[in-house]
Amino acid sequence: MSTLNINSQEEKQVKEKAQKFLLWLAIGSIVMLFAAFTSAYIVRKGDGNWNELNLPSTFYYSTFFILISSITMNWALSSAKKNDQKNLTNALVLTFVFGLAFVFFQFSSWSHLISNNIYFSGGNASGSYLYVLSGLHLVHLFGGMIGLSVVLIKSFLKKYSSENYHGIQLCAIYWHFLDFLWIYLFLFLLLIR
Repeated sequence: MSTLNINSQEEKQVKEKAQKFLLWLAIGSIVMLFAAFTSAYIVRKGDGNWNELNLPSTFYYSTFFILISSITMNWALSSAKKNDQKNLTNALVLTFVFGLAFVFFQFSSWSHLISNNIYFSGGNASGSYLYVLSGLHLVHLFGGMIGLSVVLIKSFLKKYSSENYHGIQLCAIYWHFLDFLWIYLFLFLLLIR
């Protein structure tokens, strides 16, 4: 192996470590953001003038779809490691579809809230926090959908292999984070009303 190949390989490893570090740094920032909002939720709830809200059933459906999407994302990563291009693409397509289903049911949940006269502003703080927490998660999920789209396009172009799946790995880390974040928010909103 030539010195040029060794330097190129070392450069690639350094770049991948830097990308992974930046991803974890972003995830840490997002965790702090949601910790602040859930803490504010608890403090505001303690002040009184708080309506206990029942979560729309569509939140349960969106939870199901984001959980399933994590399974298909694992399948995609596993397929990339095995050089299985067909299953890699199929798993990424399913992950994207399940992500869209999650988005659909989030909007359905907001529609249900509105039909029950629970608005973002003008009413009770409990409704506002419900919109803020679920909306912020959805904004971060849109970022994940953009990343997933890039990975999916590269998968169609057969850019990934058992030696080159770093992009899928980064996307999977972020996607699983979004999954765990939603489970946390869902349980939080379900238990602390």
